Amino acid sequence: MEASQTPYRPNSINTSASSHNIVRCNADGHAINLFQGPGFPGRKKRGHGSRSWIEIDQNGNSKTLELDKAALMRYCSLPARDLRLLDPLFIYPSTILGREKAIVVNLEQIRCIITAEEVILMNSLDGCVVQYKSELCKRLQNNKDQADDLPFEFRALELALELTCMSLDAQVKELEMEIYPVLDELASSISTLNLERVRRFKGHLLALTQRVQKVRDEIEHLMDDDGDMAEMYLTEKKQRMEAYPWNDLHSLSNMSGGTRVLPASAPASPVESINGSQRLQRAFSTIMNSSKHGSFTGSSNNGENIEQLEMLLEAYFVFIDNTLNKLLSLKEYIDDTEDLINIKLGNVQNQLIQFELLLTAATFVATIFAAVTGVFGMNFTATIFDYPSAFNWVLVITGVICGFLYFSFLLYFRHKKVFPS
Repeated sequence: MEASQTPYRPNSINTSASSHNIVRCNADGHAINLFQGPGFPGRKKRGHGSRSWIEIDQNGNSKTLELDKAALMRYCSLPARDLRLLDPLFIYPSTILGREKAIVVNLEQIRCIITAEEVILMNSLDGCVVQYKSELCKRLQNNKDQADDLPFEFRALELALELTCMSLDAQVKELEMEIYPVLDELASSISTLNLERVRRFKGHLLALTQRVQKVRDEIEHLMDDDGDMAEMYLTEKKQRMEAYPWNDLHSLSNMSGGTRVLPASAPASPVESINGSQRLQRAFSTIMNSSKHGSFTGSSNNGENIEQLEMLLEAYFVFIDNTLNKLLSLKEYIDDTEDLINIKLGNVQNQLIQFELLLTAATFVATIFAAVTGVFGMNFTATIFDYPSAFNWVLVITGVICGFLYFSFLLYFRHKKVFPS
């Protein structure tokens, strides 16, 4: 009986470290696998979630892809910090980075990776993203059979700059149309409602100014650095890499390592194999560095190529600088309106102070008159009360003296220029 009541337990439970399975037996003796598979695939992996991207090739064809960060890093040879600029969960200012095989673009809502062959665009329902996709496909398809002076990466970058500058300029124009009537109304009639509207518009103006200023500074930074501009010639670097004689790799590895040629029947030494692979890697890195240096110096020495990109950036620099000047002019108009309001409020405050002085002087004179009448209104014996009209004369003389004293105050205030003459 005791043996029959003993719950059944499995003979063997796989707890190998390779499978990472954790098994627990319940009261009925059944095995429960808490985590299945290597690395617990049931749990969400951090930082490896796939996102939706739009790939646009040189012919204007687009397709939607599901790629994770690791795949993009391997494909575009980009570090993780560059892809962090494209993450919609983070808020980064506008940035344009030139890398070895790609250009990372983060301009407002347009976040993409431009290579020599395609554009990988962050998929979004934003109007700027949709417009960028449709316009780029349209331009590439229309110019498919036509020769264009600009390479593919510059055409994609130009469209991103164009849409960003036009979007910011449209927002500035919309803000101007809204804020100028409010400022004019506030200058004519100061009210709490108008002040609140101007305060809200001013906050929007400051935020928009920072965004425009960042785009302008980024373009200016690229224009001032020839190395960054040369790094963005992806098509030229790709052509140089394709035209590089790969046979030189074998010769360079033999020259650098001095590898001995062994017969086929000789056993391979593990140490020598490792050293040979290391030499081959060093030789390959030497060729890559020399190719990169040659591409950099070639692009830097070729003034026409640098000038081509510089003229492209300069055109949009002038455009965004004009937009920034509009914002600065609008800010100056707001500051002038605030100064006008402060002047008006100061004028009203001065008028209140003048009225307070007049009221204080009148109160002082009236107090003197009331004091005199109060003294003569007391019940005491005096010869002046023997004459019935004597008290009337006291009131008249006291009133004349108080009036003279009040006008003396007015003349004194005007002499001191407290009141305008």
